[in-house]
Amino acid sequence: MEQQKASIVMIGECLIELTSNGSLAESSTLNKYFGGDTVTTAVAVSRMGGSVSYVTKVGNDGFSEFILSSLKKENIDTSLIKTNDEQNGMYIVANTQNKKELLYYKRKTAATKLNIGDIPEGYIKQAKLIYSTGIVQSLSASSRELVRESFGVARENEVMTAYDPNFTSCFMSSNDTKDLLEEIIDYTDIIFLSLKGDAVRLYEVDSVEQIMKHFWDRGVKIVVIKSHIDNGYYTGYSGKINFTEFYNTSKAVDVTASGDVFNGGFLYAITNGYQPHEATKFASVVSGLQTQNYGAIQSIPYLKTVLENIEA
Repeated sequence: MEQQKASIVMIGECLIELTSNGSLAESSTLNKYFGGDTVTTAVAVSRMGGSVSYVTKVGNDGFSEFILSSLKKENIDTSLIKTNDEQNGMYIVANTQNKKELLYYKRKTAATKLNIGDIPEGYIKQAKLIYSTGIVQSLSASSRELVRESFGVARENEVMTAYDPNFTSCFMSSNDTKDLLEEIIDYTDIIFLSLKGDAVRLYEVDSVEQIMKHFWDRGVKIVVIKSHIDNGYYTGYSGKINFTEFYNTSKAVDVTASGDVFNGGFLYAITNGYQPHEATKFASVVSGLQTQNYGAIQSIPYLKTVLENIEA
């Protein structure tokens, strides 16, 4: 019997996370975990009770067993993950009272070998939604092709697609990020944007209405804009724009990857019958609760806690 396919398929890169509660100069030990933008989103979906499959390549460098077992413990389908002889990417985070130190080591990693053969077409056709980010596209020419072709197959088969350019100057230039976005925008149903980080830096537009119209005109059905200026989210759908405030920001202690967690909450909700503005409200609680503790993935809440806070 053919294996039942996951509702949400995510293409990405799993990184090793090393953390310290003090400065890197003074810390003698680092705690090991795992992370990455799409991995964080995948865990958020799974902790809400969603079915998610992760597509990547993992390096045989001593961390492969840890990565795979960690994903399985989060009830994430790893059947499409392949291993190779490259190294796994890594980042180090140090939190102090005055600042956060963040270092990335991502050169020639295992996931740069992602290619068009890593997702069977039949797998995409049976999914509810395909998700990826600009960071994944930027890994290599072959990973870029994989995202583009997977989104194309999804569009041809009426499978929803969702995308976050996730622009970061650590890895990409604004021009390259815009090129990556333009390459797949015609196949994208849902887009997540940061007003300052994406809309302004990629398109030089700071008007929510203008950026909404731009992507609606390109065929994107749902546009979600995260605005730290306005302390909330704008959700655009069917010509209407709704605003949702960030959840309980007064209790936030660590906003690392909160945007990726929001995306996971939203994707879970939208594939489980929520209307777009309702999905934003749900995801804002998921993300808000995550920021109340330290650690990108460790602090992601479970569905029971989210529902309790929504009902409170």
